[in-house]
Amino acid sequence: MFTAPEQFSAATKANFDAQLAAFSAFTSKAIESVEKIIELNMTVAKTAFEESNAAAKQLISAKDPQEFFTLTAAQVQPSADKALSYARHLATITNGAQAELTKATEAQIADTNRKIVAFVDEISKNAPAGSENAIALLKSAIGNASAGYDQINKSTKQVVETLEANMNSAVNQISQATTKAAPRAKKA
Repeated sequence: MFTAPEQFSAATKANFDAQLAAFSAFTSKAIESVEKIIELNMTVAKTAFEESNAAAKQLISAKDPQEFFTLTAAQVQPSADKALSYARHLATITNGAQAELTKATEAQIADTNRKIVAFVDEISKNAPAGSENAIALLKSAIGNASAGYDQINKSTKQVVETLEANMNSAVNQISQATTKAAPRAKKA
């Protein structure tokens, strides 16, 4: 039979180890996401540099103002499409990272809750007579905290889904606007 201080010490160590592992996993996922964003930005920068050099050469070789404006207008739609593609790719990276971190957080919280309930149950077996009300109060507080977390988690998911829907809507509107504007720019 363990004493309460030994049980508490073991539970504290296990909790610390679990939090350290979770922090390590979070850090790893965050670094992985930053690496993907850096790689995306480097690719975009290299491509933009190469394309701007080619475009500048074309514009310099224009024989008259009409050809210059035609070449300029021809670059509007591809540039807008590339910007939208970049935004979508960036959103994919960040949404993936957010989903993985959320999944890891939920698993960590569920595991911690399970351990706390098991610890309280174990302690309650060895609790002195007359402490039933205090243990019931503690179990109730744990249940309320868990329910509060679940509600916050549901609300956060709804906010994220709404933000994603709004971003997708904005991207689609911008895409439609640039598609409509490109033919008008070519006529100018």
